[in-house]
Amino acid sequence: MEASSSGITNGKAKVFHAEGGVDLQGCQLDMQTRPDGPKSGVDFSEILNAIQEMAKDVNILFDELEAVNSPCKDDDSLLHPGNLTSTSDDASRLEAGGETVREKNKLNGLYFRDGKCRIDYILVYRKSSPQTEKREVFERNIRAEGLQMEKESSLINSDIIFVKLHAPWEVLGRYAEQMNVRMPFRRKIYYLPRRYKFMSRINKQISRFRRWLPKKPMRLDKETLPDLEENDCYTAPFSQQRIHHFIIHNKDTFFNNATRSRIVHHILQRIKYEEGKNKIGLNRLLTNGSYEAAFPLHEGSYRSKNSIRTHGAVNHRHLLYECWASWGVWYKYQPLDLVRRYFGEKIGLYFAWLGWYTGMLFPAAFIGLFVFLYGVTTLDHCQVSKEVCQATDIIMCPVCDKYCPFMRLSDSCVYAKVTHLFDNGATVFFAVFMAVWATVFLEFWKRRRAVIAYDWDLIDWEEEEEEIRPQFEAKYSKKERMNPISGKPEPYQAFADKCSRLVVSASGIFFMICVVIAAVFGIVIYRVVTVSTFAAFKWALIRNNSQVATTGTAVCINFCIIMLLNVLYEKVALLLTNLEQPRTESEWENSFTLKMFLFQFVNLNSSTFYIAFFLGRFTGHPGAYLRLINRWRLEECHPSGCLIDLCMQMGIIMVLKQTWNNFMELGYPLIQNWWTRRKVRQEHGPERKINFPQWEKDYNLQPMNAYGLFDEYLEMILQFGFTTIFVAAFPLAPLLALLNNIIEIRLDAYKFVTQWRRPLASRAKDIGIWYGILEGIGILSVITNAFVIAITSDFIPRLVYAYKYGPCAGQGEAGQKCMVGYVNASLSVFRISDFENRSEPESDGSEFSGTPLKYCRYRDYRDSPHALVPYGYTLQFWHVLAARLAFIIVFEHLVFCIKHLISYLIPDLPKDLRDRMRREKYLIQEMMYEAELERLQKERKERKKNGKAHHNEWP
Repeated sequence: MEASSSGITNGKAKVFHAEGGVDLQGCQLDMQTRPDGPKSGVDFSEILNAIQEMAKDVNILFDELEAVNSPCKDDDSLLHPGNLTSTSDDASRLEAGGETVREKNKLNGLYFRDGKCRIDYILVYRKSSPQTEKREVFERNIRAEGLQMEKESSLINSDIIFVKLHAPWEVLGRYAEQMNVRMPFRRKIYYLPRRYKFMSRINKQISRFRRWLPKKPMRLDKETLPDLEENDCYTAPFSQQRIHHFIIHNKDTFFNNATRSRIVHHILQRIKYEEGKNKIGLNRLLTNGSYEAAFPLHEGSYRSKNSIRTHGAVNHRHLLYECWASWGVWYKYQPLDLVRRYFGEKIGLYFAWLGWYTGMLFPAAFIGLFVFLYGVTTLDHCQVSKEVCQATDIIMCPVCDKYCPFMRLSDSCVYAKVTHLFDNGATVFFAVFMAVWATVFLEFWKRRRAVIAYDWDLIDWEEEEEEIRPQFEAKYSKKERMNPISGKPEPYQAFADKCSRLVVSASGIFFMICVVIAAVFGIVIYRVVTVSTFAAFKWALIRNNSQVATTGTAVCINFCIIMLLNVLYEKVALLLTNLEQPRTESEWENSFTLKMFLFQFVNLNSSTFYIAFFLGRFTGHPGAYLRLINRWRLEECHPSGCLIDLCMQMGIIMVLKQTWNNFMELGYPLIQNWWTRRKVRQEHGPERKINFPQWEKDYNLQPMNAYGLFDEYLEMILQFGFTTIFVAAFPLAPLLALLNNIIEIRLDAYKFVTQWRRPLASRAKDIGIWYGILEGIGILSVITNAFVIAITSDFIPRLVYAYKYGPCAGQGEAGQKCMVGYVNASLSVFRISDFENRSEPESDGSEFSGTPLKYCRYRDYRDSPHALVPYGYTLQFWHVLAARLAFIIVFEHLVFCIKHLISYLIPDLPKDLRDRMRREKYLIQEMMYEAELERLQKERKERKKNGKAHHNEWP
């Protein structure tokens, strides 16, 4: 579901502002031909052949015919007044239209009143706020840093003041150099290994054949978004001393809007608002209420009256909406480069990971669907389900005390058939496949992340030394020690204090896990009590399906408890994380993330673990049932097995959880924004909203949640757990996850583009602590699936019967003909007169044969009541137990060996990427040397021309 996952021709669309503002790029798509060719999508076969005639070893291929010296276009250099076919403006035309452009800039709400200075950042405060002095000092220091400022009151509430900030070129250049912002300085050169004539001819024939094939419908086509143009340049950290090396067409558009906002935010985080070494930064002013909000502006409206196909995109936001967030493009690849340029690398990486995960779900969903369909096609040939459906003479013992009646085994025919759909011969293969799939997914994601990091200039990027959290400073300001990196004194937390806080936090985590276990215990009691109630229900439908009704209602109640406890867990995790007093924001975020994941994972999966591994395992046998608190008889599995209960648990929880999450992600912001618009219309009239400037429109949107991308990642990680941990019991889980994620990508995109304020564009190299959590889930999934196959399903008992006790015993066969008599062999006999008084059913079973029953059957491997040791375990029980333990050990070791082998064989960095990085480093050094040499030679010529030549000059 991402552009780069299957390779799309990379390009950018020239799109033009109908009103003539700043230039904007089009959808930037990942390329198909990289690293072996340019991103432009042009047929270069003739160029390649010509170059191969001249060079035998290495062919150099330029992006365009003027490759090396043709400059890169700036981020917004493609927009101007005019139509889509225009590519440049005459200088006199610009001067003549300058006044018109300024007037339009004033109206769109993206510029100062003069129509020249673009708004890079917005601060919002209330005049009634008591922090006036701090705010005045802060704003005075903002001006001292060189930022330009303009204030304007809200059209809705005169108490709300908007502070518009603009960074001039000098300020941007100075701080871009300090922040090591990488900027383009030369168009990239691609090279191709030597290709022989024979291979060139084959490639040419293949390319001709592809022209007859239909175009990929998932690709963002040039015809849909016309005038896509390649823009791929080498970048280097910006330097004012070497500014002549960088390609600067227009200083106003050299730094794109996201970079300008990031630079301004960096400045604001380092401005003092009060005397004192710790009285610094915008975050502290937002915390103490000096400012109500701070955000960069969206680039105008995301809608346009004109079609993007005929008139182009109005701005980047409109372009993102049309080719990414619109529901009409749900099947298209994501324009990841455009997402990164608008929202920053951190959000871009999230959508890249989500797209990669969704794309990798396709093979898992296909195999899972195949396993399910295999069960459907082999249903009529399944000997076990046949015997269950034909067992009209086998009477099963009651599954609960008193009220539950005797029942024929054939009454569970439907459940036996449904169980076969999920528990069949392909289940073990699917469990092994999913364990390997999880490893392949993570290993190839590392490779994909490396490619993204290279394309987005994140390879050499290192996080800055983080600021200390204000809460940490306030708590430990009296104790200081020297920072080994900066050499400055900073607050210090003693080791004993840190350990004591961690112990308290760990105790809180353990207590909350105990709360989850208590909730599961309550669900168990509910199931035990309710099964008897439903068995005595007056409606025949519920009475005859008492176990299914019990399971269904228990799952729904469990889901409600899960959602209620999630609210509690968030508050507890926040409390415990603040109690630990993490030093920096990243430490706080990692600690909070780990706690929330642990809480929600245990909360979501605890009841599933109970059903998979404990339900029906410790119930005893008729006449000697184990009881809860010596009162309630523990719940038994259905005569067809416990797997149907596990399938219901996973299916209902997964569907309800994903539906609820999607509603809360999109429905909640939509309702809030609608309510805000409704209040404005009631107070100021319906036509007033149209005249709102952009900063007021954005202020009325919902802010991004306080935890950033935490909720988005958490939802997907929990889904990944459902997809892998119990997938042997529910092969359709990857398919449900795939369908959900296709919707999830567009939901998140729509939310980011239309419902949220524009988040600050921040950088990141990877997905952080979430990758380690994914690896942990992958390891856990191997163990759980081994236990599900060995213990929950009937795979091992059937295998033991086929090879040891069935008609084919000793012959080395295990087909359906070898399963004849399995059902009868898996059931034990109980004498009804041996029932306990409180367990004896009200019915005597005379409705089956006309006389009271003397014996009934139950699922277990026990001796008959007439044996020397009545109801003792048979030899078959021990054979099955030994086989189960052996299977778990063999399965785990085999799958772990395969996982480690795959991890070893797949390198983290693709070889072609490694070669590209080395060559690029070499070419950058050569280019920098040539540019410097050219400058020095030019200076020497000018000195000679002016008669000021000096001796001993170099070169």
